[in-house]
Amino acid sequence: MEVYLDNAATTKAAPEVVAAVMECMQENYGNPSSAHRLGVAAERVLKKTRETLAAYLKVSPEEIVFTSGGTEANNLAIRGVLPFLRRFGRHIVTSSYEHPSVDKVMQALQQEGWEVTFIPGNREGSVKEEELLAVLRPDTVLVSIMHVNNETGAINDVVSLGELVKQRAPRALFHVDAVQSFGRVPVDIEKGKIDLLSLSGHKIHGPKGIGALYVRRGVKLKPLLLGGGQERDLRSGTENVPAIAGLGRAVELLDKESVGRMMAFKLKLAEGIKAVCPEAKVNGPPPAAGAPHILNISFPGFRGEVLLHALEEKGIYVSTGSACSSRKEAVSRVLKNMGLPRDLLYGAIRFSFSPYNTEAEIDYVLERLQEVVKELALFRRR
Repeated sequence: MEVYLDNAATTKAAPEVVAAVMECMQENYGNPSSAHRLGVAAERVLKKTRETLAAYLKVSPEEIVFTSGGTEANNLAIRGVLPFLRRFGRHIVTSSYEHPSVDKVMQALQQEGWEVTFIPGNREGSVKEEELLAVLRPDTVLVSIMHVNNETGAINDVVSLGELVKQRAPRALFHVDAVQSFGRVPVDIEKGKIDLLSLSGHKIHGPKGIGALYVRRGVKLKPLLLGGGQERDLRSGTENVPAIAGLGRAVELLDKESVGRMMAFKLKLAEGIKAVCPEAKVNGPPPAAGAPHILNISFPGFRGEVLLHALEEKGIYVSTGSACSSRKEAVSRVLKNMGLPRDLLYGAIRFSFSPYNTEAEIDYVLERLQEVVKELALFRRR
């Protein structure tokens, strides 16, 4: 049996998504900027997906900008607004848990003269209202906080945080990285007074290489790319019509029942792991309080990478952290900032679920995990 539990890294494209992509590549293959029939057909694909996304987010289609993925959306959101905010201040707020596509941008901005405050970590791995309140200032011009942490599944209450931003730093814009929450944990953009929100297609069984940025009407952006002026001059370059079609189809397939299935798989696996390995520790919030599709657990005394490859040999695919940085870092920056001790840092494994997983797969994982833990424990005692 092959069991894929690395869905926070990427997901397998749904069959309906593949069909939508193929249709665009073979039939609606025109350039959406062209005036002829094929160009008009391609433009209709963009319009339909924009409307689908807008309806899901409860925003206007004109507020959706297509990008190449979550990383570009985060970069465009942060770097795009700053030229228009400089006259109000140079203070930016973010957290110690952000994805590298936010964290590394913030580090670069520090070198460029911006003052960036990183809200320090805690053992829960989420940002509390009082922590944000302590760092907001009158000259704060941008706050960027992720909705769901990609490593631990910790959920930030971005609605409450957004309301706080507008109360204490009225000139500040609020950006939310929703790449891991989109389609998994709902968010009220209007209630949270969110100005910019990033999302990605390949986390919800859509294609890789496609994402979008919600930009509240009236928010000004300086484009990162200059060229033909596509996407209202905010993102030049011929639109990736097949991937956009796939993204739209993936959004159409989202449903609440699938979220419930993922949470059931997560809770069953968490309970089963405690039975197999009582010393295992959940990193972040309790399983029922976190995102439905992410479970991060440390196995004290074991190396996460060794466990990963031992499970891989049995056809089970998991992760030791963010797919964007796990090959480069010995330990997770996020878990380290949460203050985890050394044995938990090095023994962490992330299991992440999809609606296409089955209960039989979870049973198989628990059986094989029990074998792996026993085998490695015996090897360690030799």
